[in-house]
Amino acid sequence: MPHSLLLLQLVVILVTARLCGLLLRHVGQPAVIGEMAAGLLLGPVVFGALAPQLHAQLFAHESLPALASLSTLGLVLFMFIVGAELRAPDGVRAQLKSAGTVGLLSIVLPMALGVAISPMLHPTLAPDGVAFWPFALFMAAAMSITAFPVMARILKDRGMTRTRLGQLSLSSAAIADVFAWIVLAVVVALAGADAGAVGFLKTVLGLVALSALVFGVLRPLYGSLLARHAPDGRPSPMLLAAILAGMLACAALTEWLGLHAVFGAFLFGACLPRDDRLLQYLIDRIEVIAVVLLLPIFFALAGLNTRSDAFTGAGLGALALILAAAVLGKGIGGTAGARLAGYGWRDSLSTGALMNARGLMELIVMKVGLDVGLIGPELFTMLLVMALTTTVMTGPLLTWFAGRSPAALRDDRAHGDIAD
Repeated sequence: MPHSLLLLQLVVILVTARLCGLLLRHVGQPAVIGEMAAGLLLGPVVFGALAPQLHAQLFAHESLPALASLSTLGLVLFMFIVGAELRAPDGVRAQLKSAGTVGLLSIVLPMALGVAISPMLHPTLAPDGVAFWPFALFMAAAMSITAFPVMARILKDRGMTRTRLGQLSLSSAAIADVFAWIVLAVVVALAGADAGAVGFLKTVLGLVALSALVFGVLRPLYGSLLARHAPDGRPSPMLLAAILAGMLACAALTEWLGLHAVFGAFLFGACLPRDDRLLQYLIDRIEVIAVVLLLPIFFALAGLNTRSDAFTGAGLGALALILAAAVLGKGIGGTAGARLAGYGWRDSLSTGALMNARGLMELIVMKVGLDVGLIGPELFTMLLVMALTTTVMTGPLLTWFAGRSPAALRDDRAHGDIAD
């Protein structure tokens, strides 16, 4: 493939992503939603339908492996940062029970609905050879994801991060996503085990062994290296290279185990010391490249994996079913959890709206499912539309339910009264 074609693809992807991101920010949505939508625009649904010949030349099939490699690197770097950011939000201990209730209900109900709709989706949307239960469990995991980074951005933009509502939602999302990723790892292991029960057991035991290695050996090792050679939280180039090597090695190991590389990168990021200075250094050096340059490639490839005929015939009915399960599962689960924890209706409904945000994390789940063959392009397209729709809904629903201005919300600190 000529290098000029790859460079042209990158120019088109980056410009489209940034323009769509700016447009969505202008209407009060997170920029990442516009970048996700850019992928859909560059796929066969829009660009391919409007200019099929140009689309086929620009994104020729033989040129996609290079983009796929860059996309995988972007996902690995992003999930590494997500793992490094994983920590208990301020004040979580004071509301651990409340966050646990919200997190549990906002994952159990969507999972139940994901399994419930699977008998209607499996016959027509599951790839050949995919059994019902791996498919149903994947749908359960896909319905239960909450986009912690997108939620955090929405709360930050509204000055709500340190409010009781913000702290409850962030803590609940962290709890829910940990369980959802565990379920997804089990499902992928189940789907990728080509040697039956023995292959599944090998994959699961391998993941357990890798987790023990990461947290039992690598965590103290890197903690000691950082304490000795980067006490200010700013690793030297040599130490940064050692961190990146550890991340890539863990990603390669989970790929070798039959899982996706993102699991290993996430595990390694989670084992690093909880040092805000180190986290900021990694965000400045790594996340910027991953988010600005590499993730738009992932969005574009996601768009190229969509199908323009996904919504013909019974497709619209299947999409409506998926949207209903996704919105009701998260909305009712999050709201019920907050009510059981003693929060008023306004804050409870706001919590349900925030838990419904899926964003980029849902796309990663979908890509994992597509890569291991659990879903096909038609269902991938429907899940992409669901991810965009539920995330776009979050901001307006939060404004509607909260019923307070951002300035007032900033004054509602963590020790204030619970509003009804």
